[in-house]
Amino acid sequence: MVLNRVWIGMFVIAIVMGFSKLLFWQDTFILQKMMDAFFEAAKSAFELALYMTGIISLWMGLMKIGEDSGAVNIMSRMVYPLFSKLFPEIPKDHPAMGSIMLNFSANMLGLDNAATPAGLRAMQQLQEINTEKDKASNAQIMFMVLNASGLTIIPVSIIAARAAGNSTNPTSVFIPILLTTYFATLGGLIFVAIRQKINLFQKNILLYIGGLTSLIIALLYYLNTHPEQIDTISRVLSTTIIFGFITFFIVMALKSKIQAYESFIEGAKGGFQISLNILPYLVAMLCAVALFKSCGALEDFMNSLKWFLMACGVRALEFVDALPVILMKPFSGSGARGLMVENMATFGPDSFVSNLSATFQGSTETTFYVLSVYFGSVGIKKTRYAATAGLFCDLVGAVAAILIAYLFFA
Repeated sequence: MVLNRVWIGMFVIAIVMGFSKLLFWQDTFILQKMMDAFFEAAKSAFELALYMTGIISLWMGLMKIGEDSGAVNIMSRMVYPLFSKLFPEIPKDHPAMGSIMLNFSANMLGLDNAATPAGLRAMQQLQEINTEKDKASNAQIMFMVLNASGLTIIPVSIIAARAAGNSTNPTSVFIPILLTTYFATLGGLIFVAIRQKINLFQKNILLYIGGLTSLIIALLYYLNTHPEQIDTISRVLSTTIIFGFITFFIVMALKSKIQAYESFIEGAKGGFQISLNILPYLVAMLCAVALFKSCGALEDFMNSLKWFLMACGVRALEFVDALPVILMKPFSGSGARGLMVENMATFGPDSFVSNLSATFQGSTETTFYVLSVYFGSVGIKKTRYAATAGLFCDLVGAVAAILIAYLFFA
């Protein structure tokens, strides 16, 4: 299992690095530093799970209202022509379709608070039709990879971080991020389609993907000619659409005359249980990442990479200083965000390194975090090629981000 190998690998590297620095470099406090980071990560994992409990319970309750009122069924029919081709295992009018749609919508709007609960609900519903409960189904892998590729139309949190870092043009990364995440998602879709023998040239798939591409191009054109409106449109559009979903659920509950309060409570209870299931996986992954980072392995790798590139005659090395962001991203979104902010402080908020770091941050989702949380929430141990597909998305996103950043910011 890829997750097991990665997890053990980080521990082995950290142990070797820690004792090496203690014995040969006489770094007296390296082990103490590593253990402090190790235990702090366990605390952070619990605090994150505690924070997620409220959000997940809230959205699970709302999703249950949507299911009982028929709202999710209506959403399912809207996307069925596309999802029936990408997820042939899912029966027609199954509620998983609506949950997947809500998850993708929230992800595209950069709203993690709504995306994660909807994604967990979708994974739970996909597990109900999974014939091998400890092994990821084709539908679950397709969903996970498209989720991990992180298609984001409005990177609200990144724009906010750049504004807080005193960037003179916080929204300058909007178009590069949109292009990068689009290529990463397309790469993931093609990878999984090949593995699952899905023909992407079917009429319904081409119509939906073509329609989304046209929408993105139209949005790019408008915002490129009205850059001063990016921040306003980002905030208004994202909150309006998500609030529209909530309103739709409540209106359908009134129309169908269901006991909405009881539905909400039932769904929220399920959200609490999911949060408990996630906690061990969060602790395991965040502690391993903290140990790996605190031993200096990431820093040493970056120095070695820079030396290697210089030895090969590569002189345009500006992108190397931003690489830690994309290397950390598959493991920890908060860790990658911290490196992005650190680069803004070190190189300046509008430097090439900072712009590329922001593009990296928005290029894909946290692959191993998504794998741990989503598959862990339903007890799946055999993830098959899900991790490989997710890392392929990361690779496509990284290459696209570098090329696009040189096009826009060099």
